[in-house]
Amino acid sequence: MVSDSGIHFHARGEWREPSLTPRTIRFQKGLYAQFHHLFLLQVGTATLILEGEDQRALLGPTIAYLPPQSRCELHMAAGAAGFIIGVSPQIVVDAIGDRAESYALRIFSEQPWFMAEPDAVAVSEAQPLLAGFVRELGDPARASWMAIAAYMRLILMALWRAGGVETAEQRGRGGSASVLQRYRQLVETWFRQHRPMTDYARELGVTTDRLHSICRSALGRSPVQLLHERLVQEAKLRLERSARTVQEISDGLGFRDPTYFSHFFKKKTGFSPATYRDFARRSEVAESHVLSSGYADWP
Repeated sequence: MVSDSGIHFHARGEWREPSLTPRTIRFQKGLYAQFHHLFLLQVGTATLILEGEDQRALLGPTIAYLPPQSRCELHMAAGAAGFIIGVSPQIVVDAIGDRAESYALRIFSEQPWFMAEPDAVAVSEAQPLLAGFVRELGDPARASWMAIAAYMRLILMALWRAGGVETAEQRGRGGSASVLQRYRQLVETWFRQHRPMTDYARELGVTTDRLHSICRSALGRSPVQLLHERLVQEAKLRLERSARTVQEISDGLGFRDPTYFSHFFKKKTGFSPATYRDFARRSEVAESHVLSSGYADWP
C-alpha cells in the first residue's frame, strides 16, 4: 500500500465558506484528473456543467457524486457553501473493500449520482462524515490512509442508501429474487474463500445441476466460470489500482501461494500478474481490451 506520508497525492478535502462573489471549481485538474469527487452543497445554489451534457442546477442541501470520467466544472453562486472531497482510484478500491455490499458499491462508484431533490436527512447523515474527512486531511501529523478510506466507505454507503438501492435489493431477496441474483450476491461474499460449488447450491436451495442450467441459460457461462471471472476481475483491479505486491494480492484473494495465483491469472488472461501490471501502467496501452474497464464488468 502507498504510505500515509503520500496521502495528499491521493485525497483532497475542503470546506468552501460562503463568498460574496461566484466561484468556479474544476474538479479533474492536474493531480486530481483521475479522482472520484463528491460535492455537498449545504446552503445556496450551484451549477454543475458536465462535459457533453446540459447544465445541472443544484439547490442546497444536496449532494453530487462524480467519478473520474465525469469531466465537469462547478459554479458556486454567491453565498453558497459546502464540502468538496476527492479520492484516487486506489483509495476507492480500499474503501469499497471485499464485503457483501462491495459489488453494489463498485457499480455505484462508476456512475455519476445526484440527489433527486433536496434531502435534509441524507445530507445531515453525510455531513459529519465529510467534515471528519476534511479534518483528517487538514492535520498533517495524523492524516491516515486507513482513516480516509474508512470515511470514504461510510460516505459511499450513505449515498448508496440515500438512493434507495439497498431497500430495493432487500425486497429482491424475497420469493421474487432469482437464483442468479442470489448466486451473484453469494459470490461477492465468498469468492475469496474458494468454496466448492456444492456450498453455493446448498445455500441457494437448488442442486448444482439446476444452478449450472440457470447460469448457462442466462449468461452463457457456468457457475464456476462466473466465479473465476469475478476472481480475475478483482485481481485486475488490485493490480491496476493499488501498490500491493503480487503476494499481498494473492493472499488477499485467498490463494494458497503466489505461484498458484500467477498460474491461475496467466491461464485466464494470457499474462502474468507482473506483466499485466506493467501494461496497466503504460499510458499508451491504457485503452487495451485486456485491461479492466471498470467495477461493473462482472458478469
